Amino acid sequence: MSTYFIAFWNLENLFAPEDHPDREPWLAKKMADDLKGWSSDLFRRKIARLCRIIAQMNAGAGPDLLGVCEVENRFCLEALCAALNAALPARRYEPVHVDATRDHRGIDTAFVFDRNRLSVDPATIFSHWVMRRTGTRDITQATFTTTAGNDLIALCNHWPSRSGGPANESAGFRMTAGETLGYWHERIREERGVDIPVIAMGDFNDDPHDPSLTIHAQATRERDDVENAESARFYNLTWNILRQPAVGVAGKARMLYGSLYFKGNGNSFDQLLVSPALLLARSPLRVVEGTTRIEAFPEMVAQSKNEGPIRFGLPKGDPAKNIDLEGFSDHFPVSVTIEESVTV
Repeated sequence: MSTYFIAFWNLENLFAPEDHPDREPWLAKKMADDLKGWSSDLFRRKIARLCRIIAQMNAGAGPDLLGVCEVENRFCLEALCAALNAALPARRYEPVHVDATRDHRGIDTAFVFDRNRLSVDPATIFSHWVMRRTGTRDITQATFTTTAGNDLIALCNHWPSRSGGPANESAGFRMTAGETLGYWHERIREERGVDIPVIAMGDFNDDPHDPSLTIHAQATRERDDVENAESARFYNLTWNILRQPAVGVAGKARMLYGSLYFKGNGNSFDQLLVSPALLLARSPLRVVEGTTRIEAFPEMVAQSKNEGPIRFGLPKGDPAKNIDLEGFSDHFPVSVTIEESVTV
């Protein structure tokens, strides 16, 4: 029996340095104020802080597969992989990235995977555009194959933000994203069969109970409904971690009420959804019951019960005021373990 540790993390504004020569002109103009003062030293510090957390996952072995969002480009991903490979010599991390986003800040979804444990055929990498009137984020899809020859299809999401509040027209954009994910889940089943394992991960900018997840993406908390479903449905593992004990930087025990906090309220926007094939006993790849968790290491957790992760920030013209060199991201990572039955 082999196991695979899978995680997702919103890396919060992982941009290349301010003077990065390959930045697209429209993005350089758009982000000029936010990135003013975003030096190579600050970029390297951000990479080091992210690496510090990722390397602690999986009991210090690091993840086998990591989905990420809010990454500007492949340059950033390669820098992160290089840092992780130096910190974890047994690993050989590589990125999966499609530079196709239409997001107004140019941020992408992507994967980082260990080449020693998984492989990926470039022909199986797709970028699904979420249709709407203005630019939006994509969904990155890739098929990863284990050393035993079993396929796992992963979809990395970053749905439209709640700018202006969840009750305004932004909710409709996330419903459209949910429909997009649900559509491609159905198409995957048509192409690969109903027994293909699929995991959808990401920052959905909605909670598990919101219609974008429950109705449009067809993601439910009822495991038996998913196991017995004839249509494309997801089991939302996030319902199992709506509350999780944690220890903060001051050593005080506290309860986490989500993967990020806004105005003192916890939200579970960072989620892991799995298809029926990852639940059934006959499947070669299966979710290990009880392993879904928020990856909240003490150094990441703010002292106040009304705060969540300690963010790194962007300079926005004044690094001394807007950057916390001891921070990481405004989201906690989430993770799950999948086991594989290996036939000899």
